[in-house]
Amino acid sequence: MELNNRLINWMTFVAVNGGLLFGLNMAGISGAISGIQEYFMLTRMETGLAVSSIMIGCLVGALGAGYFGDKYGRKVMMLISASLFILSALISGIAQQFGLFVFARIVGGLAVGTSSVIVPVYITEIAPAQRRGTLVSFNQMAIVTGILLAYIVDYVLFQLDYSWRFMLSVPLVFGALYLLLLNISFLESPRWLIKTGRKNDAHKVLLKIGGVQYAMNEIKTVEATMKNKTSNQNTGIRAIFKGKLGYVLLLGTLLAAFQQVTGINVVINYAPVIFQQAGVGTNDALLQSIIVGVVNFVFTIVAIWLVDRKGRKSLLLWGAAGMTLALAFLAATFAGIAGSIGMVISVLVYIAFFAASLAPVVWVVTSEMYPTSARGIAMSFSTSVSWICSLLVVQFFPWMLDRLGGMLTFGVFGLFSLLAFIFIKIYIPETKGKSLEEIENDLGLNHDIVKTEMI
Repeated sequence: MELNNRLINWMTFVAVNGGLLFGLNMAGISGAISGIQEYFMLTRMETGLAVSSIMIGCLVGALGAGYFGDKYGRKVMMLISASLFILSALISGIAQQFGLFVFARIVGGLAVGTSSVIVPVYITEIAPAQRRGTLVSFNQMAIVTGILLAYIVDYVLFQLDYSWRFMLSVPLVFGALYLLLLNISFLESPRWLIKTGRKNDAHKVLLKIGGVQYAMNEIKTVEATMKNKTSNQNTGIRAIFKGKLGYVLLLGTLLAAFQQVTGINVVINYAPVIFQQAGVGTNDALLQSIIVGVVNFVFTIVAIWLVDRKGRKSLLLWGAAGMTLALAFLAATFAGIAGSIGMVISVLVYIAFFAASLAPVVWVVTSEMYPTSARGIAMSFSTSVSWICSLLVVQFFPWMLDRLGGMLTFGVFGLFSLLAFIFIKIYIPETKGKSLEEIENDLGLNHDIVKTEMI
């Protein structure tokens, strides 16, 4: 049985354009902040809102994507997200009032939140088992590629009049390309088609992927899973907060929260502002932001290479430790202990440790820890808490920097990184090399699931 890897790779490529637009929208505003502040005459809190408002949409989009994706299909949700990316970029580029600008950012957030859920789900369902890990990881690569591209575009466009409008309009081009690719040659998830009773349509998709025998085997496997009440039954919202499952949900949600409160989106969104605080010129600050994007990109590759070799917990511990030291040194640079070079180095070291650990590994661990019957709803809850933490951190960063200064602000993020290290060391299990069933047994979830499903 020989799979059509060319088709699989193509569908993965089209899907991860959602990840690319994710990165473009999240980081594109970094070089536009000063122009937006000047044009709309923003206060510190309004500046925070200009940046963080996208995360309001992310939260709503992530919450709704799973439900609507199950109801209307993965492809439909990607089409909607592509349209929202286009609309957001268009309005951002022409907005004359600050309220309309914030609305555009929220619309972009809806697209980002939807993509953050639907794209990995689609790739998981379309990919053959032996390639699933690698193909799903390409979404994270697409996100960091989008971040790097946003930094480069900001640097190139900075000298133009009203450059911020052009910077924020870039996703319009990539969103239109994404929408075109989805309409021209993109197949719906066969697993979703089977679940919704469209067995013939699923058979056609699977035939293109792997031929007759592959299609028959996949359909039998999915149908057998659907008939298995223990593995297919969904756990109710109240049940996920009870017993052992509630404890595991707490661990996963705290891990997702630590991923954000250690300050990563502050660095991604405000990198030029941080460098300017150390006396670096605006143009040089944008150039140094490109270096941040390159480091983020390279060390994401490192994480993908190491996660199945060294283990999840090991990477998380090394990452949290390295982030703590980097943030401590970054805080010290604001006290004059080191110059602008020291600041750049500490930011790059921080990004490297984060990209090689918490960035991709948190979601690997949480998805593995949550049992099959509760994985969807539990992941939605953890993702929502993650977006809330990200929103609060990004919203209040300008105020913190103004009132507390750089030393205390990054000292707080360093403290959270230290707490993350302690939390991971004590509470997070190693899941490397274990089947999902073995992980459930190790966490004592099987018996607990039976009880909560009866409630």
